[in-house]
Amino acid sequence: MLYAGVSGLRGYRQMRVSARLAIGAAILLALVLVVALISLSLGPVDIPTSHVAAIILSSIGFDVAEFARTEQLVIDQIRLPRIIVGASVGMALGVAGATMQGLFRNPMADPGIIGVSAGGALGAVIAIATGTAALFFLALPVFAFVGAMAAAFLVYGIAAVGGRFSMATLLLAGVAVNAFLGAIVSAIIIVLPDNEALREILFWLAGGLDSRSWEHVRIATPLIVASTAVLLLMSRDLNLLMLGDDEARSMGVRVGATRIVLLAAAALATGAAVAVSGTIAFVGLIIPHTLRLVLGPDNRVLIPLSALAGAVFVILADTVARTIIEPAEFRVGILTAFVGAPFFILLLIKNKRQVYSL
Repeated sequence: MLYAGVSGLRGYRQMRVSARLAIGAAILLALVLVVALISLSLGPVDIPTSHVAAIILSSIGFDVAEFARTEQLVIDQIRLPRIIVGASVGMALGVAGATMQGLFRNPMADPGIIGVSAGGALGAVIAIATGTAALFFLALPVFAFVGAMAAAFLVYGIAAVGGRFSMATLLLAGVAVNAFLGAIVSAIIIVLPDNEALREILFWLAGGLDSRSWEHVRIATPLIVASTAVLLLMSRDLNLLMLGDDEARSMGVRVGATRIVLLAAAALATGAAVAVSGTIAFVGLIIPHTLRLVLGPDNRVLIPLSALAGAVFVILADTVARTIIEPAEFRVGILTAFVGAPFFILLLIKNKRQVYSL
């Protein structure tokens, strides 16, 4: 009888989780499609949304309406890859932020906490300062990705010195490595004699999606989708880790290996995002934190919805950034910081309760 009651309670809780996930995913998927459609239609060349839909449908074999060849080229070669990159970046930062906040049990944690963003920034700055970025098209994203992953491994290596891993040491090592890599970037900017290269560095550090192409989609999206899938599959284990290492072990979780995989997947997603967009602030901080306040801390719900909400946020921010001061463009990273910082402060003021008890 007792077993039946416990089993029924578990079934009820699972139904609640599934319902929250289904409703949230439906709403956010609809928002992704709506925001993407609006973004595709706006720009120096305004394209009616009906033509945008017709162009997209024609690419998969459905001819439903007439449209101009110029409109098709603008959508296919300029706006669509940019939006896909933006959605991928938002997805990566959202899921990485949710993972970091869960692992550290700290709502202030974000994807840059283990040095990934700083490493990516340094790699990109080196590519620009040495002129390598001008030699071939993909040099800058490749350097940024290598720098991001190298920084992540460095921080993890410091935390695991002596054969005993410590989350506290990881956090402190991340702070130190972030500061150190930031100092190197500043030093390069100060001594760089080329004003054009300096402008390109500052432009990249501000974060943006201008001139993104299908090559950038092919670089970043597979890595982001793969790492997101890993984090989704391990969301239950992350829930158990949030209860404490001893509790997680008692439930059959291999704590050390699980933590390594979660950190590696989050670092991979962030590194791929930074490599194609530069530093875009606050997405990985405010998106999962806001969803946690609304939906609770269950990562089986939080991680997939953070991916969708992050995609919506970045696509929307990029649309505003490229249309607010036409024909010039505002930088997405600056816009997200302008919006994210005061919004997050308001969240902190209004929500002083503990949100990490499952």
